Amino acid sequence: MTVSTEVPSEVPTDTTTAAPADPSLPAFPDDALARAVVDLAAVRDNVRALAGHAPGAAVMAVVKADGYGHGMLPVARAALAGGATWLGTAVPAEALALRAGGVTTADARVLTWLATPGAPFDRLVAAGVDVGVAAPWALDEVATGARAAGEPARVHLKVDTGLGRSGIMPADLPDVVRRAAALEADGVLRVVGVMSHLACADEPGHPSIALQAAAFDAAVAVVEASGASLEVRHLANSAAVLTDPRLHYDLVRPGIAVYGHSPVPQLGAPGDYGLRGAMTLQARLATVKDVAAGHGVSYGHHYTTPRDTRLGVVPLGYADGIQRHASGGSLGVGGPVGVGSAAGARVLRVAGRVCMDQFVVDLGPDATERAGDIVTLFGASDGVERGAVVPNAEDWARAAGTISYEIVTGIGARAVRVYTGPGDGTDNGSRKEGQR
Repeated sequence: MTVSTEVPSEVPTDTTTAAPADPSLPAFPDDALARAVVDLAAVRDNVRALAGHAPGAAVMAVVKADGYGHGMLPVARAALAGGATWLGTAVPAEALALRAGGVTTADARVLTWLATPGAPFDRLVAAGVDVGVAAPWALDEVATGARAAGEPARVHLKVDTGLGRSGIMPADLPDVVRRAAALEADGVLRVVGVMSHLACADEPGHPSIALQAAAFDAAVAVVEASGASLEVRHLANSAAVLTDPRLHYDLVRPGIAVYGHSPVPQLGAPGDYGLRGAMTLQARLATVKDVAAGHGVSYGHHYTTPRDTRLGVVPLGYADGIQRHASGGSLGVGGPVGVGSAAGARVLRVAGRVCMDQFVVDLGPDATERAGDIVTLFGASDGVERGAVVPNAEDWARAAGTISYEIVTGIGARAVRVYTGPGDGTDNGSRKEGQR
């Protein structure tokens, strides 16, 4: 490998000639190297679109994992403004945080479904949180918590219909149902729902989908035969909401689609389903410099400049959730970055290895970008494969060999969250939330 010994020259940082920022976004925070702009109006509108895909069902917006990295409380309020009447969380702490954050029982039902022995079921019941029971042990612990809280628990029996993850096995369900019926007769709990989760909903037509639907119907029949008065039966995730109406039942549980990303990218981009990405991830170039042809770039020199050119350093890395597998050069295609504006807009790729705090793009020999200019890693678009000059999260997922879920949930706290749009039902303009 040839490495230039020429000393690179730093390009002056005259910000008066910096590329203009996107006028549709708020001003970049002065003290931030990177920001994640979350459009709450997009969340609201995505929920409305999803409700349109499942007109006979209520909508539970899944806001686990800090709202898929977008901020749980702002996203929850925006989803409710869009017509969601339920909010879904994985772990108990998330459900309790929603209630502590001001989401009341009058605002929305909240469900949590992933707990371990010793979970604070008493606090969940007292806070009016519905609890998913995914194992026989959990029924007794929920009952103990309900007695301590002094009010009946609202329980959803989660059945393993074929995913092979959490859930009551069908063979164990009759015993659990009998125990639940006894507890319900004692006024300790109410079985208000039956739920399950699909293994291959993102592969429409996969034979497991019909098998799981049949197993779910059988489980519902077992529960209803016990005399339970069910409020909701729910199975559909984002993919099933968009592709399989027979799986909608009474309630649908979209997750990634709430945030504007297609759960079936092989079938359609977000816009095909009336969705738009809610997060725009941007950074300021930290360094712009001229280098000679043959100059190695980043660890291992997996990219070597093919000509005299200008390099830009983006101050985001794998500590911020930028996938190391999205490295470029001999390592792969590289994650895409939108650079420039108006007539000069273009998409470049990561040059060489993604580092902990930074990566490099080859701006080209005629580049006019300077340190301080804003680049966009991903935003609201249907992706570069459809000609967009702003990449989306799916573009990064393809470059890293993963899924858009991992891209958005992995963005770290050093990217300051900035919220825009009337997503909570009021014109709140934009506001900056400190690093989380």
